[in-house]
Amino acid sequence: MTNAPADSGLFAPFRLGPLHLPNRLVMAPLTRTRAGADGVPTPMMATHYAQRASAGLIIAEGTTPNAVGRTYANIPAIHRPEHIAGWRRVTDAVDAAGGRMFLQLQHGGRVGHPDNSGLTPVSPSPLALPETIHTPAGRRPSVVPREMTGDDIRSTIADFAQAARNAVAAGFAGVEVHAANGMLLHQFMSQNTNRRTDAYGGSAAARVRFAAETVRAVADAIGPERVGLRISPANTVNGIDEGDTDRIYPALLDAVGDLGPAYLHVLFADPDQPLYRRIRDDWSGVLMANPDLRRSGTLPADGGRSAGERLLDSGADLIALGRAFIANPDLVERSRAGAPLNPVREEYSMYVGGETGYNDYPTLDAATDRDRPVLSVTG
Repeated sequence: MTNAPADSGLFAPFRLGPLHLPNRLVMAPLTRTRAGADGVPTPMMATHYAQRASAGLIIAEGTTPNAVGRTYANIPAIHRPEHIAGWRRVTDAVDAAGGRMFLQLQHGGRVGHPDNSGLTPVSPSPLALPETIHTPAGRRPSVVPREMTGDDIRSTIADFAQAARNAVAAGFAGVEVHAANGMLLHQFMSQNTNRRTDAYGGSAAARVRFAAETVRAVADAIGPERVGLRISPANTVNGIDEGDTDRIYPALLDAVGDLGPAYLHVLFADPDQPLYRRIRDDWSGVLMANPDLRRSGTLPADGGRSAGERLLDSGADLIALGRAFIANPDLVERSRAGAPLNPVREEYSMYVGGETGYNDYPTLDAATDRDRPVLSVTG
């Protein structure tokens, strides 16, 4: 099956702060657990991202700003000199291939385990993740996190700011602050994970305070034009129940909108959803939309292109795709040509390590070369 090639706004250039993007297709941050046990990015990660450098922008996978924020084994980090050096090899490879990169800063909060980090996870309240978590020894029961003190909050915000500086030192054009998918910032925002009675709990305005202060500290550290923010309204992953979704996100945008961040990244965006439309109307800056492709259960044959075009038509500026980029290092070229896409081999997405299902997806040129008959020449 092929996708009919056609002119599309997805392939139009776009200016993102100081960056000139050749197209509006963004590779979404994707946890793939291919870093070393110490969180240092590996050579295979440099290959992986360089293969996908034709994306308008690559947002590298969730990367922990400190030791306690680690979610799973073999995720990358950005809080030690060796992490910076490892990521520099990645950004150098992407730059040599003509690409541009941001780095997602992700603190897992209660989504963590002592077997992964060596530390007891922290969270706004001492409420355990209601599911098991992957560790090097297999899936283990989650542990009750330690409730963060005021000092913990201040030091974590400082860690995010330093991680942003480290990311710039590693060659990234900017960072994305991860306030989605049930990670620490999202835990503070949600009623069921935040039972605090201090200035960081209670009302929606108080619950978004930690996220807003983190974004502000990161913007102060490296400049707002280098900072994106990712949100996932009403997403229940990792045991999240926001409770008052329609209040949380207007409060958050009110708290950070005056900064002028590089972009707001909305996960599972649906132009028919009233809150998404309100976010688009209220957000005066660049809106990056990750289309909601969950209804079919499998990745659409076009990888999300038609859903992305629909979001562009509804006012989005950039379209972030995940699984389509996993399986198609040349997704931009395939989509532009209307060529068929490689299927995703989900069994290799996480926890398995290695090049299989990571760097061995063929490009369209490679597939064409493989299928072309070999002509023998005799003299």
